[in-house]
Amino acid sequence: MYAVIVTGGKQYRVQKGDVIYVEKLDAEAESTYTFDQVLAVGEEGSVKFGAPTVAGASVSGKVLKNGKGKKITVFTYRAKKGSKRKMGHRQPFTKVEITEING
Repeated sequence: MYAVIVTGGKQYRVQKGDVIYVEKLDAEAESTYTFDQVLAVGEEGSVKFGAPTVAGASVSGKVLKNGKGKKITVFTYRAKKGSKRKMGHRQPFTKVEITEING
């Protein structure tokens, strides 16, 4: 069984046991989190699509950890003006293991 969920403005196709990295959630490590926005739920041979979400469907997951991704360098400059700026950024994320799909 699989499901398509929406979180952080992105869509993820998940199955039980999958470990996904999503945009930072407001949840502590080792707690459970429920994704209510389920776009589709599928089993072998049949798929239920929502309009826009599947009624009564949810996906539960265990929050493994919160962290920050690798550092990226952001460099901006204006040609021939002598203006430049170098910044770094680390995107926060939440690591979630999918434990149950209802629907």
